[in-house]
Amino acid sequence: MKRILFLIALVAQVMTMSAAKTKVVIDRIDPTDWYVGMKNPQVQLMVYGKDIAKVESVTTDYPGVALDSIVRLDSPNYLFLYINLSGAQPGWMTLRFQGAKGKPTEVKYQLKQRTMSGDKRIGFDNSDVLYMLMPDRFAQGAGHNPQVKGMRPYREDRSEPSLRHGGDLNGIREHLDYFKELGVTALWLTPVLENNSPDTPNGYSTYHGYATTDYYRVDPRFGTNDDYRRLCDEAHQKGLKVVMDMIFNHSGFEHPWIADLPSKDWLNTPEWLSEKQSGRDPMTGFTASSDGAEPAKSKYLQTSYKLTPVVDPSASEVDLKETTQGWFVPSMPDLNQHNPHLMRYLIQNSKWWIETVGIDGIRMDTYPYAYADAMAQWMKEIDEEYPNFNTVGETWVTEPAYTAAWQKDSKCRPEGFPNSYLKTVMDFSFYDKLSQAKHEETDAWWTGLNRLYGSFVYDYLYPNPKSVMAFIDNHDTDRFLGNGTDSLALKQALALLLTVQRIPQLYYGTEILMNGTKEVTDGNVRKDFPGGFPGDKHNAFTKEGRTRAQQSMFGWLSRLLHWRQGNETIIRGYQTQFIPYKGIYVITRRWHRNTVMTILNGTSQEAVLEVERYKEVLDDGQDVSRVKDIPTGRYYDLTKDLKLKPRQSLVLEF
Repeated sequence: MKRILFLIALVAQVMTMSAAKTKVVIDRIDPTDWYVGMKNPQVQLMVYGKDIAKVESVTTDYPGVALDSIVRLDSPNYLFLYINLSGAQPGWMTLRFQGAKGKPTEVKYQLKQRTMSGDKRIGFDNSDVLYMLMPDRFAQGAGHNPQVKGMRPYREDRSEPSLRHGGDLNGIREHLDYFKELGVTALWLTPVLENNSPDTPNGYSTYHGYATTDYYRVDPRFGTNDDYRRLCDEAHQKGLKVVMDMIFNHSGFEHPWIADLPSKDWLNTPEWLSEKQSGRDPMTGFTASSDGAEPAKSKYLQTSYKLTPVVDPSASEVDLKETTQGWFVPSMPDLNQHNPHLMRYLIQNSKWWIETVGIDGIRMDTYPYAYADAMAQWMKEIDEEYPNFNTVGETWVTEPAYTAAWQKDSKCRPEGFPNSYLKTVMDFSFYDKLSQAKHEETDAWWTGLNRLYGSFVYDYLYPNPKSVMAFIDNHDTDRFLGNGTDSLALKQALALLLTVQRIPQLYYGTEILMNGTKEVTDGNVRKDFPGGFPGDKHNAFTKEGRTRAQQSMFGWLSRLLHWRQGNETIIRGYQTQFIPYKGIYVITRRWHRNTVMTILNGTSQEAVLEVERYKEVLDDGQDVSRVKDIPTGRYYDLTKDLKLKPRQSLVLEF
């Protein structure tokens, strides 16, 4: 009898275990929610859970919703649902996942109402000045948690330039009035999404944000998604826009995709993952246990960082492959945008952040490293949904012809190269020429400010020169001042940046003479903003906390920035530049009967502006006997030749 009871119990246990094995378990759905009323009514839901691809069916009876298709890829732990919402209203949709046995697993999924139609979202343009900052290095808000539970090992140590320093979103929000005082109109934050990678033994971290491990979550060391939304809302209340930094070229190595690839072609050159897991060094081919024998040839493909093959009609296959399929670094897997399910995921993600937190623009990192046709698809769809939105792409080649090929509707792109639909490109030519000119004397031909003249002459290549973003430095370059304090050169650079037909971008701390170079580490050009952290000896957010030199620079720049706001001559005016003459470079903007004249003495000697040479912009009937220099408030007489001090810069309005 006991044996019979034992057998009955054993059978019952096996049946229970079998039933448990058939139960559908769902760990996550991306996007976490979605919006009705989009021009593209179809949404992709990436469902993740153990053996989720083995479900027999997925159904819903939500009014106005139709399941277009169910896609199963190589991993059994992903299921892609393509759902049509063309007739749906906001509410909670129930999805039913039917396993091999038992009742279906039900999941509630929220469909939200949009706060506004896509055409009402207005992006940044040349009326704006973008202020670029790194959240980890700018300011720390009240109540900051220095050790967030659940994150891979990390530490905050402000004495280490490549570790986290503890800045966060609330720190930025608490200083919104500072940006208003300065006079900028838009904030570009380096990536705020989760970067859950551990610190390396040699003292490096992903404080910079460019190794995403969750595309739908703000890094908890910066705050929450709600904190991000609050920052955007309060910035908007103060007339400030917010630009979000995104990366489609690569993710972080600790993203769940890497441990469990949805499909074999989710990454470019994914075969290296097995080597990584075995501990092989991609650069040497050796493993940690190597006995010194000849190393195996690694399958790791490093990008060449050379972007020209993407547009070169004569490019070799190997060069093009290295650019677009090579990994940026071994810790950042290269995403394959030619996988349609991955690209749909990324397209939706950018829409979700626009809708959910209300960003006003996107800056796309490493733009040409990703496949051009896939990125064009993304931009085209964003432009259709949000026609007045704006995206700027990082296109790091210093020749205008290269940059212009990436701008929307370019006529100079190579045969067969797709229309990018990218409205704004970054002017690395301006940055490069200015970086050389600041160390040179302006001669009669090529050096000094002639380099800037020679860059602007190619503006005809751009479909829209006013939608090109110019900058003098950023987080990837040496700071403009290097390790010095040459405020005269800095003023020349800023005077030009803020008056030419471009969208200007400033790098945080430039206004208070922050300097540094990358010769030791990138962290030395990403130092903490003084006053943003507990224990700082002085607070550069206030006039009283700035040094005399810092306040002088801040005041000079602030006057120029506030004057620029809403200035129709700068926003819409025609541009005329004069070849540098006797060391002096002049560029003007004119709109109706208003003129702005930027004058730069590109030499370390006194120089004389011979006004007769510039009479074509002085003979419009204006009284030029007393014209104002905007940054200083001083007045000058343009009815006679003008003596200029060494490296002097003027922004005259009349």
